[in-house]
This record gives sequence, structure tokens and C-alpha cells, in this order.
Amino acid sequence: QVQLVESGGGLAQTGGSLRLSCAASRNIFGIHDMGWYRQAPGKERESVATISYGGITTYSDFVRGRFTISRDNTKNMVYLQMSDVEPEDTAVYYCNADIRASGADIYRVYWGQGTQVTVSS
Repeated sequence: QVQLVESGGGLAQTGGSLRLSCAASRNIFGIHDMGWYRQAPGKERESVATISYGGITTYSDFVRGRFTISRDNTKNMVYLQMSDVEPEDTAVYYCNADIRASGADIYRVYWGQGTQVTVSS
């Protein structure tokens, strides 16, 4: 069964940096788009950044210029480099990917379990 496992969350101070990683593992035939989403307490989950297989990226306005998404297709991994973080960036960050599992006929969206990011002022 396909799994997405995030790592790299934790505590940072305002203006600091964090790097999130997400590994897609087990029985993967192919991966299309990958992305990062976040959900703060009491708020809906929102898109942070996405990246296509070919490296085309999109960013939400609130992170553009501060966060960078990247991926390593040879390792089935996606990363989120977070710089100049703000308390408003505090949330659970989720990895998301459009994956075709081995033996499957179609691509479907998978989610990781989430990793907590907390930014102190």
C-alpha cells in the first residue's frame, strides 16, 4: 500500500527556517503532482505549494518568496524549505501526491499523516 511520510516539523522562532520532507514509498508505479498543504487550528486545510513531475511550481500568496518546494523524482520525495517563518505559519503540514500504485490502472491522491510546525514570536 502506498504511504506518504512527512518529517522535519518542529519549533522555530520568527524569522527562522525549517525544512520539511515527504517520502512516498511502497509499490509505486508513478507520481504526478506533489504538494504541501497546511491546517491551522480552527481553520480549513489550505494549499501551500505544488510541484509537477517536470518541476513547475505554484505557491500561495502567503508563502511566495519565503517557501520553496522541490522534489527528487529518483527518490519519490518532495521537500518544503521554509524561510523567514512567521507565527501565522503555525499549522500541521500535510504532504499530498497524485500517485499510481503498482498494479493500479489510475492515479489517485494520497495524503501523509501530517507534521506539526510551530513558530514562536
